[in-house]
Amino acid sequence: MPRIYTSSVIDAPAAKVWEKVRDFNALPRWHPRIRESRIENGEPSDKIGCVRDFRLQNGDRLREKLLGLSDYDMFCTYAILESPMPLTDYMATLRLTPISDGNRTFIEWTAEFDCAVEVAADLVQGLLPEGLGIVDQQRPRLAEQRRRRQPEQRAADV
Repeated sequence: MPRIYTSSVIDAPAAKVWEKVRDFNALPRWHPRIRESRIENGEPSDKIGCVRDFRLQNGDRLREKLLGLSDYDMFCTYAILESPMPLTDYMATLRLTPISDGNRTFIEWTAEFDCAVEVAADLVQGLLPEGLGIVDQQRPRLAEQRRRRQPEQRAADV
């Protein structure tokens, strides 16, 4: 069973990053390879058990089920129900941890799945860069928002 782990540091407060990623239906807003997404049966996107049905930019369709979501611990766990990838029993967790030094965010993504031995290396390489697509997509924008607010915060502190 392959296991993928990747992590990074985002130059933005964890609460701000969490606002972007906690919505299980918000992938198209922050992930560059996601074209569209919807939650099946009109359920709330933070309801454990809800299913998101989304399409990648290349047209591939995936369905994922929300297994866990915690605003307190800032994590989201989900499983793939349907995918064009040759894998089964896929489960992943995206977790944020505040870094007090510099008010930054430690972000980590883990995934485990079963697949045929001959495709394992390709799947790991294909999934790994996508695991933290948010880092490259959001870091400059969130850091810029933070810089713009700093003078206002300093003025309010005076």
